[in-house]
Amino acid sequence: MHARALLHLLQLASPSLPIGAYSYSQGLEAALDRGLVRDQAGARAWIVDALHHVVARFEAPVLWRLLQGFATRDAQAVADWNERFLAARDTAEFRAETVQMGYSLGKLALDLELGDDQLRDILQAQAEIALPTAFAHAAVALDVPHEAALLGALFSWAENQVLACVKSVPLGQVAGQRMLLSLQPEIESAAAEAMQLGDDGLSNWSPGLSLLSMQHEVQYSRLYRS
Repeated sequence: MHARALLHLLQLASPSLPIGAYSYSQGLEAALDRGLVRDQAGARAWIVDALHHVVARFEAPVLWRLLQGFATRDAQAVADWNERFLAARDTAEFRAETVQMGYSLGKLALDLELGDDQLRDILQAQAEIALPTAFAHAAVALDVPHEAALLGALFSWAENQVLACVKSVPLGQVAGQRMLLSLQPEIESAAAEAMQLGDDGLSNWSPGLSLLSMQHEVQYSRLYRS
Protein backbone atom coordinates (compact mmCIF):
# COMPACT_ATOMS: atom_id res chain seq x y z
CA MET A 1 0.00 0.00 0.00
CA HIS A 2 1.53 3.30 -1.10
CA ALA A 3 2.03 6.04 1.48
CA ARG A 4 -0.40 8.39 -0.24
CA ALA A 5 -3.17 5.77 -0.25
CA LEU A 6 -2.52 5.07 3.42
CA LEU A 7 -2.75 8.76 4.27
CA HIS A 8 -5.98 9.02 2.30
CA LEU A 9 -7.42 6.06 4.23
CA LEU A 10 -6.40 7.57 7.57
CA GLN A 11 -8.24 10.76 6.65
CA LEU A 12 -11.30 8.88 5.44
CA ALA A 13 -11.52 6.75 8.59
CA SER A 14 -10.69 9.58 10.99
CA PRO A 15 -13.19 10.47 13.75
CA SER A 16 -12.60 14.11 12.76
CA LEU A 17 -14.33 13.51 9.41
CA PRO A 18 -17.25 15.96 9.51
CA ILE A 19 -20.13 13.55 8.92
CA GLY A 20 -21.57 13.33 12.44
CA ALA A 21 -20.65 9.73 13.31
CA TYR A 22 -20.06 10.72 16.94
CA SER A 23 -23.76 11.50 17.38
CA TYR A 24 -24.90 7.90 16.78
CA SER A 25 -24.60 4.79 18.96
CA GLN A 26 -26.43 2.33 16.65
CA GLY A 27 -28.58 0.87 19.41
CA LEU A 28 -25.89 0.80 22.08
CA GLU A 29 -27.44 3.63 24.10
CA ALA A 30 -30.74 1.75 24.28
CA ALA A 31 -28.90 -1.37 25.44
CA LEU A 32 -27.23 0.68 28.17
CA ASP A 33 -30.55 2.21 29.22
CA ARG A 34 -32.12 -1.24 29.62
CA GLY A 35 -29.17 -2.72 31.50
CA LEU A 36 -28.10 -5.10 28.72
CA VAL A 37 -24.65 -3.49 28.82
CA ARG A 38 -23.35 -2.60 32.27
CA ASP A 39 -19.56 -2.81 32.29
CA GLN A 40 -16.42 -3.21 30.19
CA ALA A 41 -16.92 -6.94 29.58
CA GLY A 42 -20.53 -6.42 28.55
CA ALA A 43 -19.59 -3.52 26.29
CA ARG A 44 -16.95 -5.58 24.49
CA ALA A 45 -19.34 -8.51 24.10
CA TRP A 46 -21.97 -6.17 22.61
CA ILE A 47 -19.50 -4.75 20.07
CA VAL A 48 -18.17 -8.18 19.07
CA ASP A 49 -21.68 -9.59 18.61
CA ALA A 50 -22.78 -6.59 16.54
CA LEU A 51 -19.61 -6.78 14.47
CA HIS A 52 -19.92 -10.46 13.58
CA HIS A 53 -23.70 -10.94 13.47
CA VAL A 54 -24.75 -7.67 11.83
CA VAL A 55 -21.90 -5.68 10.28
CA ALA A 56 -19.85 -8.58 8.88
CA ARG A 57 -22.91 -10.29 7.41
CA PHE A 58 -24.53 -7.35 5.68
CA GLU A 59 -23.08 -3.85 5.99
CA ALA A 60 -19.49 -4.82 5.24
CA PRO A 61 -20.34 -7.17 2.33
CA VAL A 62 -22.47 -4.42 0.79
CA LEU A 63 -19.57 -1.99 1.14
CA TRP A 64 -17.31 -4.56 -0.54
CA ARG A 65 -19.70 -4.77 -3.51
CA LEU A 66 -20.00 -0.99 -3.71
CA LEU A 67 -16.21 -0.67 -3.83
CA GLN A 68 -16.17 -3.05 -6.77
CA GLY A 69 -19.06 -1.24 -8.44
CA PHE A 70 -17.36 2.14 -8.29
CA ALA A 71 -14.01 0.69 -9.35
CA THR A 72 -15.54 -0.80 -12.50
CA ARG A 73 -17.80 2.24 -13.05
CA ASP A 74 -20.83 -0.06 -12.89
CA ALA A 75 -23.58 2.48 -12.24
CA GLN A 76 -26.32 -0.15 -12.12
CA ALA A 77 -24.52 -2.23 -9.49
CA VAL A 78 -23.93 0.84 -7.33
CA ALA A 79 -27.58 1.88 -7.62
CA ASP A 80 -28.81 -1.64 -6.80
CA TRP A 81 -26.64 -2.08 -3.69
CA ASN A 82 -27.31 1.45 -2.49
CA GLU A 83 -31.04 0.79 -2.78
CA ARG A 84 -30.78 -2.58 -1.04
CA PHE A 85 -28.83 -1.10 1.84
CA LEU A 86 -31.39 1.65 2.36
CA ALA A 87 -34.25 -0.84 2.16
CA ALA A 88 -32.55 -2.98 4.83
CA ARG A 89 -32.61 -0.17 7.42
CA ASP A 90 -35.59 -1.41 9.37
CA THR A 91 -36.13 1.48 11.78
CA ALA A 92 -36.53 5.19 11.25
CA GLU A 93 -33.38 5.96 13.27
CA PHE A 94 -31.16 3.52 11.39
CA ARG A 95 -32.37 4.82 8.04
CA ALA A 96 -31.97 8.46 9.03
CA GLU A 97 -28.46 7.70 10.30
CA THR A 98 -27.11 6.24 7.07
CA VAL A 99 -28.87 8.85 4.91
CA GLN A 100 -27.56 11.77 6.97
CA MET A 101 -23.97 10.51 7.08
CA GLY A 102 -24.09 9.38 3.47
CA TYR A 103 -25.29 12.80 2.39
CA SER A 104 -22.60 14.53 4.47
CA LEU A 105 -19.76 12.35 3.19
CA GLY A 106 -21.04 12.52 -0.38
CA LYS A 107 -21.25 16.31 -0.25
CA LEU A 108 -17.75 16.48 1.22
CA ALA A 109 -16.39 14.26 -1.55
CA LEU A 110 -18.05 16.38 -4.22
CA ASP A 111 -16.88 19.63 -2.62
CA LEU A 112 -13.34 18.24 -2.61
CA GLU A 113 -13.82 17.11 -6.24
CA LEU A 114 -12.73 13.56 -5.46
CA GLY A 115 -12.61 11.19 -8.41
CA ASP A 116 -13.29 11.65 -12.09
CA ASP A 117 -16.50 12.88 -13.69
CA GLN A 118 -17.85 9.37 -14.16
CA LEU A 119 -17.40 8.49 -10.49
CA ARG A 120 -19.06 11.71 -9.38
CA ASP A 121 -21.94 11.20 -11.81
CA ILE A 122 -22.61 7.73 -10.38
CA LEU A 123 -22.68 9.12 -6.85
CA GLN A 124 -24.93 12.04 -7.74
CA ALA A 125 -27.35 9.74 -9.58
CA GLN A 126 -28.51 8.25 -6.25
CA ALA A 127 -31.72 9.81 -4.95
CA GLU A 128 -30.49 9.13 -1.41
CA ILE A 129 -26.92 8.15 -0.61
CA ALA A 130 -26.26 5.49 2.02
CA LEU A 131 -23.08 5.86 4.07
CA PRO A 132 -21.39 2.76 2.56
CA THR A 133 -22.05 4.18 -0.91
CA ALA A 134 -20.41 7.51 -0.11
CA PHE A 135 -17.50 5.76 1.63
CA ALA A 136 -16.93 3.43 -1.34
CA HIS A 137 -16.98 6.37 -3.75
CA ALA A 138 -14.40 8.28 -1.70
CA ALA A 139 -12.15 5.25 -1.25
CA VAL A 140 -12.12 4.45 -4.97
CA ALA A 141 -11.66 8.11 -5.87
CA LEU A 142 -8.64 8.28 -3.54
CA ASP A 143 -7.15 5.01 -4.90
CA VAL A 144 -7.39 3.24 -1.55
CA PRO A 145 -7.10 -0.55 -2.03
CA HIS A 146 -10.40 -2.30 -1.47
CA GLU A 147 -9.29 -4.54 1.39
CA ALA A 148 -7.69 -1.59 3.19
CA ALA A 149 -10.84 0.49 2.70
CA LEU A 150 -12.97 -2.29 4.17
CA LEU A 151 -10.69 -2.62 7.19
CA GLY A 152 -10.70 1.16 7.62
CA ALA A 153 -14.49 1.30 7.59
CA LEU A 154 -14.75 -1.52 10.12
CA PHE A 155 -12.17 0.08 12.38
CA SER A 156 -14.00 3.39 12.18
CA TRP A 157 -17.25 1.66 13.17
CA ALA A 158 -15.59 -0.13 16.09
CA GLU A 159 -13.85 3.04 17.25
CA ASN A 160 -17.16 4.91 17.31
CA GLN A 161 -18.74 2.13 19.37
CA VAL A 162 -15.85 2.20 21.84
CA LEU A 163 -16.08 5.99 22.15
CA ALA A 164 -19.78 5.64 22.95
CA CYS A 165 -18.85 3.14 25.67
CA VAL A 166 -16.18 5.46 27.09
CA LYS A 167 -18.77 8.22 27.42
CA SER A 168 -21.79 6.20 28.48
CA VAL A 169 -20.85 2.99 30.35
CA PRO A 170 -18.68 4.83 31.41
CA LEU A 171 -15.15 3.54 30.77
CA GLY A 172 -11.82 5.24 31.30
CA GLN A 173 -9.76 6.33 28.32
CA VAL A 174 -7.16 3.60 28.93
CA ALA A 175 -9.87 0.96 29.17
CA GLY A 176 -11.33 2.21 25.91
CA GLN A 177 -8.01 1.98 24.11
CA ARG A 178 -7.38 -1.46 25.59
CA MET A 179 -10.75 -2.59 24.27
CA LEU A 180 -10.08 -1.13 20.82
CA LEU A 181 -6.71 -2.90 20.70
CA SER A 182 -8.34 -6.20 21.65
CA LEU A 183 -10.89 -5.80 18.85
CA GLN A 184 -8.32 -5.82 16.06
CA PRO A 185 -8.41 -9.62 15.48
CA GLU A 186 -12.21 -9.45 15.47
CA ILE A 187 -12.10 -6.71 12.82
CA GLU A 188 -9.75 -8.75 10.65
CA SER A 189 -12.05 -11.77 10.96
CA ALA A 190 -15.12 -9.70 10.10
CA ALA A 191 -13.40 -8.28 7.01
CA ALA A 192 -12.41 -11.75 5.82
CA GLU A 193 -15.98 -12.98 6.22
CA ALA A 194 -17.40 -9.96 4.40
CA MET A 195 -15.12 -10.46 1.40
CA GLN A 196 -16.03 -14.11 0.91
CA LEU A 197 -19.80 -14.05 1.50
CA GLY A 198 -21.91 -14.71 -1.58
CA ASP A 199 -25.05 -12.70 -2.27
CA ASP A 200 -27.27 -15.45 -0.85
CA GLY A 201 -25.31 -15.38 2.40
CA LEU A 202 -26.03 -11.73 3.19
CA SER A 203 -28.37 -11.13 6.12
CA ASN A 204 -29.19 -8.25 8.44
CA TRP A 205 -31.54 -10.35 10.60
CA SER A 206 -31.17 -8.86 14.07
CA PRO A 207 -34.64 -8.46 15.61
CA GLY A 208 -33.30 -7.66 19.08
CA LEU A 209 -31.27 -4.75 17.74
CA SER A 210 -34.24 -3.53 15.71
CA LEU A 211 -36.46 -3.54 18.81
CA LEU A 212 -33.84 -1.62 20.78
CA SER A 213 -33.65 0.94 17.98
CA MET A 214 -37.43 1.41 18.00
CA GLN A 215 -37.42 1.74 21.79
CA HIS A 216 -34.63 4.32 21.54
CA GLU A 217 -36.87 6.51 19.38
CA VAL A 218 -39.08 7.11 22.43
CA GLN A 219 -36.42 6.84 25.13
CA TYR A 220 -36.87 9.56 27.75
CA SER A 221 -33.25 10.77 27.92
CA ARG A 222 -30.81 10.41 25.02
CA LEU A 223 -27.30 11.53 24.13
CA TYR A 224 -27.27 9.91 20.71
CA ARG A 225 -29.48 10.02 17.65
CA SER A 226 -29.65 6.23 17.35
